[in-house]
Amino acid sequence: MVLRPTTEADLAECVRAANGPLRIVGGGTRSIGHLGPAVVLETGGLSGVSLYEPGALTLVAGAGTPLAQVEALLTTEGQRLPFEVPDMRGLMGRVGVSTLGGVAAANASGPRRVQVGACRDNLIGVRFVDGSGTVIKNGGRVMKNVTGYDLVKLMAGSHGTLGVLTEVSFKLLPIPEAAATLMLYGLDTRAAVSAMAAALGSPFEVSGAAHVAVSAEGYPVTFLRIEGFAASVAYRAEQLKNLLAGQGEMVVVTDRGQVDRQWQSLRDVEVFHGSAEDVWRISVKPSDAPTLIDQMPAHTRVCLDWGGGLIWAAVDPGTDLRAQVGPISGHATRVRGDAGDLIAAFQPEAPALAVLAKGLRSKFDPRGILNPGLM
Repeated sequence: MVLRPTTEADLAECVRAANGPLRIVGGGTRSIGHLGPAVVLETGGLSGVSLYEPGALTLVAGAGTPLAQVEALLTTEGQRLPFEVPDMRGLMGRVGVSTLGGVAAANASGPRRVQVGACRDNLIGVRFVDGSGTVIKNGGRVMKNVTGYDLVKLMAGSHGTLGVLTEVSFKLLPIPEAAATLMLYGLDTRAAVSAMAAALGSPFEVSGAAHVAVSAEGYPVTFLRIEGFAASVAYRAEQLKNLLAGQGEMVVVTDRGQVDRQWQSLRDVEVFHGSAEDVWRISVKPSDAPTLIDQMPAHTRVCLDWGGGLIWAAVDPGTDLRAQVGPISGHATRVRGDAGDLIAAFQPEAPALAVLAKGLRSKFDPRGILNPGLM
C-alpha cells in the first residue's frame, strides 16, 4: 500500500490514522537500511517553492520539491545550495527524483562541507509531522534566526525516524566566478591525507580536498579545489602549489567545465558506479584514515573526501567492514549491499547515545511507527 498525500494536513491525517509501521519515502534515491513490512508514505506531493528571496539568500520549499527544480531556479539568480548535494542514483543503482526533504532527512553533504559545513549547517527552518500526527514548525527563513536551532539540526540526518518533513528552509550562497583544481599524482593514502591537511590548514580557502587511491588511469590522484573571483583563484592556486612543492607531479586545472565535472564525479563517488561490491561510508578524524584503511581487507578499493574525514570503501559482497576494522572513533554506514538484517546499515549506537536516542523517539514518535528499526 502506498499513501501519497498532497497537503500537509493530508499527511498529518495519514500519520494519525496509521495502525502500523510507515516507510517514509521522498524520491527513493538515497534511502538506505532494511525495514520490514510497512505502508509506504511518499512526500513527493508536497512540492513547490513557497518563498525565494535572492537578496536575502534564502529559500523555502515543500519537502517533496525535486532537487533539480530547486537547483535550476537558483542558477537563474547565480546562486546555489552551499553544501554540494551528492547524487546517489548511480552509486545505488536507482532511478527517481531526489527531493529537498530527502536531502535534509539524509543530511546529504558533498565535498564543499570542508568549507561551508554540512546540509544541517545550512538548514534554517523545518516543518514536519511527528509520529502522533502533530504538525511542528521550528526555525525560520532568515539566516540570523536561531529559534529552535537544536530541533532543526536534529531533523537533519534523522532519516524520517523522528518526523516526516513537509517544508524546509535553506540559506544559499552565490556561485563563484571561477574555480581551479590542483591535482597531485602518486601519493599514497598517508601522504595524501598529510597534503590535504596542509592545504585545508592554509589561508588559501580550499573548498574541496579528496583522494582516489586508484583512479580510472590506474594510479592515485589527490584533488584540491579553490573557488572565488578569478584573480583570487589564480593567486591562491599558485600559492598552494608552492606550499605543496616536493609532493610529486602537480597539475592545475582551470577550465570551469572540467573542474565542475571532476568534483561531480568525486561528489557522486563515480569510481564505484556499476560494480557488484558492497559500499561503505565511514566518517572518522582525517588523521585516523590511513591506519583505518590499513586494517581493511585486501583488495578493498577506497576514495577519500573531506580531507580524509570521509572514507568510501568498496568491499566484497557480504563483508562486515565494522567487524574487520574493529572499534573506531566515528561511524561506518553500509550504503550499498544486500545483507538484510545480518549487517546493520547504520553504526550501532553507544549505550549512552542509545538511551538518548530512545528518549527522543519516545517523544517524537511514541507509537514507534516512523521508519521503525532503521537506525
